[in-house]
Amino acid sequence: MLTWDERIDAVWRDGSLTDLERIERIDALAAERGDDARALFERAGARDSAGVETEGEPLYRQALAAGLDDEHRTQAVIQLASTLRNLGRTEEALGMLRAEYERGPSAPLHDAAAAFYVLALVSGGDAVAAASIALKALAPHLPRYSRSVAAYANDLLRDRD
Repeated sequence: MLTWDERIDAVWRDGSLTDLERIERIDALAAERGDDARALFERAGARDSAGVETEGEPLYRQALAAGLDDEHRTQAVIQLASTLRNLGRTEEALGMLRAEYERGPSAPLHDAAAAFYVLALVSGGDAVAAASIALKALAPHLPRYSRSVAAYANDLLRDRD
């Protein structure tokens, strides 16, 4: 018998489902756990993924308030902030993503937090800061020039002040 997590993962992997079917299946699985943090998080994600961000937002907030493990908490913050950006609440998204990004490279999903932080910075009109964050995230993955790219990323911000 599959675990609850395996059944959730199977729903997410099933490319044949419509958005509504995915929401219905996630909701059915979430009902097995009531209103625990993971169930709320999965319900939020299903709605967010279906483009129903206004329904996903309060569920993300409830999931975060209910307490998620560190990895799912990070995912919920990133996904909620992305939802807020899509809803035109860029400043709120920026605050959440900045805090997540500033947890540092050892934090779960740091590069993903950086990517969404970059998107929010661009939405907020700060393309230079966005480029700097993107380059800092990319630099450690370069086989050469890591130090140079990281330094230039810092210079972008210093040059505009």
